[in-house]
Amino acid sequence: MSMISGSCVAVLDFPIERCWAQVADIERAPEWQRTLQSVEVIERDAEGRAIVCDTVNDARLRKIRVRVRIEYEEPHRLQFHYVESEDLDDMEGGWELEALGPERTRATYSLGVDPGPIPRLARPLERAIRPLVMGHQAQELEQALSARR
Repeated sequence: MSMISGSCVAVLDFPIERCWAQVADIERAPEWQRTLQSVEVIERDAEGRAIVCDTVNDARLRKIRVRVRIEYEEPHRLQFHYVESEDLDDMEGGWELEALGPERTRATYSLGVDPGPIPRLARPLERAIRPLVMGHQAQELEQALSARR
């Protein structure tokens, strides 16, 4: 199967630095991203940031486990790249943040997953994965930031 991909965007009434602090705090992401159940840091860089993590995502019908490598381009881009998984053939995604002024930021979350071969009768799995990909992470970011006002 090919990649299932999507993105979501929100314009947030928060400065880019505050949005970046939330997005870059990988270990706390499961607290506000509803489909991300857990993050276990495997490796850190010299600055102490998580750069290799094992993640568990809730795809409704099953848990999806993926090891990812994270790249940081503060404060504008955080990307994660597939390292390995028994559940997916590939996955890429991340956050793009754009300052629209001192107190406004456009946050775009994008994700692409390749679940591997899906037999014709396994279309429910594809339907379960699609909402995960086309999620509401940008809106969840806004809710998390609002909760911390």
